[in-house]
Amino acid sequence: MRFSANLGFLWADRPLTDAVRAAATAGFDAVECHWPYDTPAQDVAAVLRETGLPMLGLNTRRGNVAAGENGLSALPGREDEARAAIDEAIAYAIAIGTRNVHVMAGFVQGEHAQDTFLANLGHACRQARPEGITILIEPLNDYDAPGYFLQTTTQAEALIDQLGAPNLRLMFDCYHVQLMEGNLTRRLTRLLPKIGHIQFASVPDRGAPDRGEVNFAHVFAHIAELGWTAPLGAEYRPQGPTETTLDWLATLR
Repeated sequence: MRFSANLGFLWADRPLTDAVRAAATAGFDAVECHWPYDTPAQDVAAVLRETGLPMLGLNTRRGNVAAGENGLSALPGREDEARAAIDEAIAYAIAIGTRNVHVMAGFVQGEHAQDTFLANLGHACRQARPEGITILIEPLNDYDAPGYFLQTTTQAEALIDQLGAPNLRLMFDCYHVQLMEGNLTRRLTRLLPKIGHIQFASVPDRGAPDRGEVNFAHVFAHIAELGWTAPLGAEYRPQGPTETTLDWLATLR
């Protein structure tokens, strides 16, 4: 089993380039991030070459963070901003050799929101496909992100089927899915053809995966049995310095 360090949470107290180096030193096989845009793409590309780690994915901008926004692409009337954020994310991904872009939906509900999200996802998939980039959508749980448009894998699967774009896939975060739907291994089996990336954290505290209500040794073994070979994303909140939370990396590998 291979693992990717999500640098939105791990080593988040360091500049992105230093966090990449720390992940390499710790023995991770890849990295991923949230919003890398404050770091010049050429600097990130250079440190990825230096360490030999691939950057698996990044997110579109959230919008007005001070106002509590968490994505733009399902917000009616914000299409121009949403597509600018999508285009920016794709351009950054191209510059650093990243193959996945997570398009964030935002806090909104309703049929008009779904139509808006589908239209913006269509734009994202058309822009990304010639570059070999996959567009990801991720359900977020209603406890951490109340009111987020996309909350379940069932909803995400319906959107993927409705749009029918070959480069639109599901980001399956075990933490969010367990909180909202449970039944992780059966959902992984059924949804595998639509999954583009898998992430994890303990439930319910979003800590390291060697604690909480989910037996990740069992889940990871099941993922391996399904034939999944890409690195799994460690997107957990370390309690203390990241280095002190990495015992799981050896025991669960």
